[in-house]
Amino acid sequence: MRTTVGIIGAGPAGLLLARLLHNAGIDSVVLECRDRAYVERRQRAGILEQGTVDVLRAAGAGERMDREGLRHDGIELRFDRRRHRVDFPALTGGRSVMVYAQTEVCKDLIALQPKEGGPLLFEAEALAVEDAESERPRVRFRHGGREDVLECEYVVGCDGFWGVARKAVPASLSRVFERTYPFGWLGILADVPPSHDELVYARHDRGFALLSMRSTSVSRLYLQVPDGTDAEEWDDDEIWAELERRFETADDWRLRRGPITQKSVTPMRSFVHEPMRHGRLFLAGDAAHIVPPTGAKGLNLAVGDVVTFARALTHHKETGSAELLDAYSETCLRRVWQAERFSYDMTTLLHRAPDASPFEDRLQLARLERIATSRAAETDLAEAYTGFPLH
Repeated sequence: MRTTVGIIGAGPAGLLLARLLHNAGIDSVVLECRDRAYVERRQRAGILEQGTVDVLRAAGAGERMDREGLRHDGIELRFDRRRHRVDFPALTGGRSVMVYAQTEVCKDLIALQPKEGGPLLFEAEALAVEDAESERPRVRFRHGGREDVLECEYVVGCDGFWGVARKAVPASLSRVFERTYPFGWLGILADVPPSHDELVYARHDRGFALLSMRSTSVSRLYLQVPDGTDAEEWDDDEIWAELERRFETADDWRLRRGPITQKSVTPMRSFVHEPMRHGRLFLAGDAAHIVPPTGAKGLNLAVGDVVTFARALTHHKETGSAELLDAYSETCLRRVWQAERFSYDMTTLLHRAPDASPFEDRLQLARLERIATSRAAETDLAEAYTGFPLH
């Protein structure tokens, strides 16, 4: 099997890349190790930056998002039983974000692929990327019980942190930067309308809490818990009681309770692999970087990577110049490190470390007070949250 671009992974990054390449007249093949049902139900991020929303619309994949997604023009910060709203459009020249689950983005892109795009092979396990330094890199994969080879001009690894693509970069060339955090998020889905019409980020002496949503009838909420926590250690009443404590305000706001349909614990880490390119192998999304979810950057960073690659390859096709392809890693990493910085800042701003001192507690409150009283500080948060430029 031959193609111009071999894409490993049918998450939102791989699927969007296939769509962007198709629209540019460039053929591709997508290999996904899971079946279609799994890809269309796995729960991941739900906040789309303004740039991501614009890209999906331009790619012809935004119709259902615009119909069913929830536009949000701000977030609320809570600390010391106080509430402060950050108004995104007022601070960023009109930018906002969209609440629309990654699961739904994948469904929309998958629906387009058989009708208009190239081959999308489910249950096709990539085994290795070979000859990445040559002009004809190859992806060995297993599909339908037998091994096969996909010959390409370029390979893009959108196969996540545990995928095979990054392993094709020689260890002697790899540089890894990472940080693990001593806490995670206990997340729940609940069949109850959200208790607020925008996301609420709460800093509390007992730990962080986040009020989010999947729709107007389904709430998504999170609690900071110690690293290694088992979600089943918490019964439903304990979860709701702890959420109420951490979201408490001085006014009459109340948290709505409802049946919990799902709960799990997400570990927290920061990770960057440099470079993001080796020969004709390009890394995108979680294959190259991980951010703690506090800044809502993971999916959006992956979109930035594939947009950068698609533009670079289109430029090469139209002009014959490989300048943008050669600059891929450097271009992406500038945006990646800004997102890492913002995600780290949000995490340390709102989470209480297990060994935090009274001094550190007061510093957190002072940082939050600064955002609440300084337009400059508030603008910096709003600009980063709604998204760094995709170029």
